[in-house]
Amino acid sequence: MASAPLPDTVPETMAAMVLTGHGKIDKLVYRQDVPTPRPGPGEVLVQVTATAKNNTDRKAREGLYPTKEKGEVTSFAMGGEATLTFPRIQGADVAGRVVAVGEGVEAGRIGERGLLDFNLYPDARRDINLMPDYYGHGADGGFAEYVAVPSDQFHHVPNPELADAELAAMGMCSYQTAYHMMTSARVGAGERVLVTGASGGVGTALIQLCRIVGAIPYAVSQPEKADALLSLGAEAVIDRGDLATFVERTLAATGGAPIDAVMDLVGGEMTDRFIDTMIGDMKARSTYPRLSIAGASGGNLSEIMWTRIYLYQVQIFGVSHGTREEAEQLVAWIRGGDLKPVLHAAFKLSELHDAERYFVARDSNYLGKIVIVPDSQWNAHGARFALEGNA
Repeated sequence: MASAPLPDTVPETMAAMVLTGHGKIDKLVYRQDVPTPRPGPGEVLVQVTATAKNNTDRKAREGLYPTKEKGEVTSFAMGGEATLTFPRIQGADVAGRVVAVGEGVEAGRIGERGLLDFNLYPDARRDINLMPDYYGHGADGGFAEYVAVPSDQFHHVPNPELADAELAAMGMCSYQTAYHMMTSARVGAGERVLVTGASGGVGTALIQLCRIVGAIPYAVSQPEKADALLSLGAEAVIDRGDLATFVERTLAATGGAPIDAVMDLVGGEMTDRFIDTMIGDMKARSTYPRLSIAGASGGNLSEIMWTRIYLYQVQIFGVSHGTREEAEQLVAWIRGGDLKPVLHAAFKLSELHDAERYFVARDSNYLGKIVIVPDSQWNAHGARFALEGNA
């Protein structure tokens, strides 16, 4: 079936940041002559107003997802072959407005403001997602003026108290990953949860989600970010420095009680320390110790004695993305005001190189998400969130 024609209000070409291959930021090329996508059957065409930047954008660009050889330059290939082909428009966490609909989609959706469930689901199952891929990787994403996506994955979020940039900062790449870390590890009310990498997008989402389900989050971060993380809902903030005393300081924060579950976004040499916060006194536990892993910012390799895992019955969960059910629950919490945006700053789409450099070199004041706003939408949706001197 053919794609729908573009309405007169939508130009035939658009501006987009195009990834031309694996490599450094020079592989990102800003173009203003990219053909505007047309919505196919069951799709909507979204005029992008803001797209949150995620660490996976950089890692995919640099080919930092090895699964066999430690140094291989590659990306996701869960279905047997790589889906990241070039040229590609990155950007997973898209907010915007429906401007056209494909066959089978009600015209009444035109004008809706919403947020994209970023997953490229392999099938229609609602409770499992075995081959995680996403918009901005296996299909073009939101670092552009327009994107065509499935209508049932573009969720209407009318909330007038949320600016479009703030809505993008609550995108599924961070929040759904965080929620799936918790559901995989069966985190429940009253449990003590150690949140590593707590100042990033997934970390700040985890802190909020723990409070929603009644769990108690303990954040691992830098001391200068403590006040902001405590305000967000952290019970305490443990300095990630001084590895030799990390376990003792964590248990001091819990009053001596073991951590029930660790949400690990760091990996590397810290992983063993995180496990130690759970297994020091097994008599004090009422559940199995659980380690949920969705990142490796501290290193892709961790040395762990397997006897520590099986003798202490540590349950390990590898997490990537999430399910349709989890996405819908998150949207319900956003609509209900239960989740709050943690927006650090906005950059123009044409200045994505600057945003990438800023993200890599971010200082101790960094907390939350960076969003990218098309230049044509900057005055309406980006300028008030720009870094000082960058408006």
